[in-house]
Amino acid sequence: MIREGVTAPEFALPGTDSSADTDVGRYRLTDALQQGPVLLSFYLFDFHPACTTALCDLHDLAWFDIDESVTVFGISTDRSYSHQAFAEAERLGYTLLSDSDGSVAESYGVLYDEFREHKRIAKRSVFLVDTDRTIRYAWSTDDPAEQPRWAEVGEAIEAVDAAT
Repeated sequence: MIREGVTAPEFALPGTDSSADTDVGRYRLTDALQQGPVLLSFYLFDFHPACTTALCDLHDLAWFDIDESVTVFGISTDRSYSHQAFAEAERLGYTLLSDSDGSVAESYGVLYDEFREHKRIAKRSVFLVDTDRTIRYAWSTDDPAEQPRWAEVGEAIEAVDAAT
């Protein structure tokens, strides 16, 4: 896993949100950073119970509602149309990106080569990237049932906000 203080790898991925619009957009990290910090939440699968809990917890915390400058991206190797159904079903309210070949998860050092007979799956992990592309918070686990430490993520967001 890449560590805090490192420059975040750039990416451009297809993605979708929970709106009724089914068009798939293209999202770049550098574009999102023009608005403010970006929170990346990598997860294993759409509709997986532990992933649903983590992504719904993130939605329920609503940092991006309180601080509109924070962009949130959920990233997995599932496809955009699965993301669309998942985002709609859970009313997530933020964008899910499709890292279909696992290359972005690999660049962040959070890729399972194989997980329960599925090839190239993202590990559960969270990164906070500030506007100069520096990673200010990094967390990952090999246990798919372990949930992110959302209080620590919130503190990292407050620290980034205080520094700007």
